Amino acid sequence: MKLLNFTVIKLTCCLIVGILIAEYIPISLYISIYTSVIAVFVLAIIYFIPKQNSKKSIWFGLMTLIAMTSLGVLVYNAHDQINFKNHYSHHISEENIKAVPVIFKVRERLKPGNYNDKYIIDILKVDGKNTSGKSLLNIRKDSTKHTLKIDDVLMLSATFNEFTKPTNPNQFDYGNYLRKQYVHHQVFTENSNLLLLKSKQSTLFGYASSIRSHINKKLNNYNFKPEELAIINALILGQRQDMTKEIYDSYTDAGAIHILAVSGLHVGLILLLLNIGLRPIERLKNGKIIKVILIVFLLWSFAIIAGLSASVTRAVTMFSIVAIAMHMKRPTNIFNTLAISMFILLLVKPMFLFDVGFQLSYVAVLGIVSIQPLLYRLWQPKWKVIDYFWQIFTVTVAAQFGVVPLSLYYFHQFPSLFFVSNLAIIPFLGVILGLGILIIFLAVINALPQFIADFYGYIINAMNMVVAWVSQQESFLFKNISFNEIQVFACYILIITLTFFYKKPNYKRLLLTFTAILFIQSAWMFTAYTNTNSEFVIFHKSRKTLIAKKLNSTLYTSHNFDSISWLRDKIITNYNVGNFITSNSSDSLQSIYTFKNEIILVVDSLGVYEVNHFKPDYVLLRNSPRINLDRLIDSIAPRIIIADGSNYTSYVTRWKQTCIKRKLPFHHTREKGAFVIK
Repeated sequence: MKLLNFTVIKLTCCLIVGILIAEYIPISLYISIYTSVIAVFVLAIIYFIPKQNSKKSIWFGLMTLIAMTSLGVLVYNAHDQINFKNHYSHHISEENIKAVPVIFKVRERLKPGNYNDKYIIDILKVDGKNTSGKSLLNIRKDSTKHTLKIDDVLMLSATFNEFTKPTNPNQFDYGNYLRKQYVHHQVFTENSNLLLLKSKQSTLFGYASSIRSHINKKLNNYNFKPEELAIINALILGQRQDMTKEIYDSYTDAGAIHILAVSGLHVGLILLLLNIGLRPIERLKNGKIIKVILIVFLLWSFAIIAGLSASVTRAVTMFSIVAIAMHMKRPTNIFNTLAISMFILLLVKPMFLFDVGFQLSYVAVLGIVSIQPLLYRLWQPKWKVIDYFWQIFTVTVAAQFGVVPLSLYYFHQFPSLFFVSNLAIIPFLGVILGLGILIIFLAVINALPQFIADFYGYIINAMNMVVAWVSQQESFLFKNISFNEIQVFACYILIITLTFFYKKPNYKRLLLTFTAILFIQSAWMFTAYTNTNSEFVIFHKSRKTLIAKKLNSTLYTSHNFDSISWLRDKIITNYNVGNFITSNSSDSLQSIYTFKNEIILVVDSLGVYEVNHFKPDYVLLRNSPRINLDRLIDSIAPRIIIADGSNYTSYVTRWKQTCIKRKLPFHHTREKGAFVIK
């Protein structure tokens, strides 16, 4: 493959491999440092070998790839502050029970939860000792208090808590998600416990947040509705914290969420506008150099204001390289440009590799540059207007080829009417974006006419209405699609081989395409084979009991839910998707279950457990039965006692103490998660 002939692509691939190795194989910081130093030292020795040695180039190339892989491991470890002695986790008790005085700086405001406002904070001091590291701050919502500002320095007496692990199978692991952002603990508090300290030090993020706050304060004077302001913040300022779940879901279901994520589409349009707007500067002496410096500066200023998310950082890095190449009048190979931008970003932020937006933005661009020209050749419209919309359509479809496998894996849904919302919005996105920037500028200098603000609000509402209509066509939205890693890999192999075969059909590429088809069939067969298993699951559900028996791809569920809502419950949905369940059945709760020659006895609030003819292996306590657990253990002698989420906490505490005293395993689903028998 000719692509791999580009050195920067090889180096980027090796850097990615190194980061993946460090993620899945624990390697200490010191070992990664020693390995990198040795690899560079060997590389230098090979470099200075006389050129007459014909094997030099082979060994030099191989050693370069090894050195770059070791660099990936080092970069991964060096960016995680927990590997250093001054990380705050090394200054707190292992039990995390004792509250200690903590001084911290607000780094980022997250989307608030149902009960708490959430912030990413930098820990500056713990118990008077200088520290580093990031944590999640949860502040109980209080409508009378203002949200914290970026760069605010505060003090509180805090207890650091580890993130709770998912309590049910296939549940989203929020703790693991934050760990990939180097956030290892969380703190819960109230506004009344916070003490604001004076601080004169401000960061770029603080200045950017102040600029965004000033812009929103000015925009509030022009009667924009809350949903309009939320779209403006997402579309132009890259902030989606204030967007309602309804609007976010409608854009997601319509396949248009990328419109609200500041990424390559937005940055490309901004580069185009800057390139046109700054053209007069070229007439000055050294005007072209000044122009490219200004463009790069303004692009990165925009990236900082937009919060330096993975997508906007990737896009600004790539288009900065494009802007410089345009100035130097050198042909830019898009694959090289993508590889350079990815290489730079992963050196600075290696955890971007695991960011969903980062992954989707790159595969979307790769799909566009690889597949769009092939689709466009299928039809050459004579009318310019039709040709313009045909180009938009082919770009949209090509991008979907890139993102669909990952979208199915992460979001398990496919909006088949994605092209409708994209065709309705993308042709006018340049106008919407340009007008939005103009409106922000005029609002900041208090020169925005109200009729222009009203007109822009009408445009935003029209865009929301189009997206809402598309998202409501539920028959065209395929949800809860099961998709795993091997299927993602197989799909991309097939897309790549089909693309190469279509570009230049020959026997070798045809053979590779057929091999890819066999591989994708094998992936589906392997998935079906691995799904031919059975398990018995006692889920954790607050105030309810949920039991399921999985036999191959069928799930038999027992519960005390509402008869209509049980199948829509998120626990069941997640389990169905994660385990490729194709059929469900529901029944009322029973007193006795059997699974693989093992017996599960269920004791409910009545506390009845007459078992004269058999000995149960497991006992499930539900709905807080008033029983003497010692007497139950003596009469039944079960192997394990299980308590689900339907029991009172005081009862569970008493049962747990009894089991500890009797040296009998006790499983509480709230603490240990769902109980699974395989």
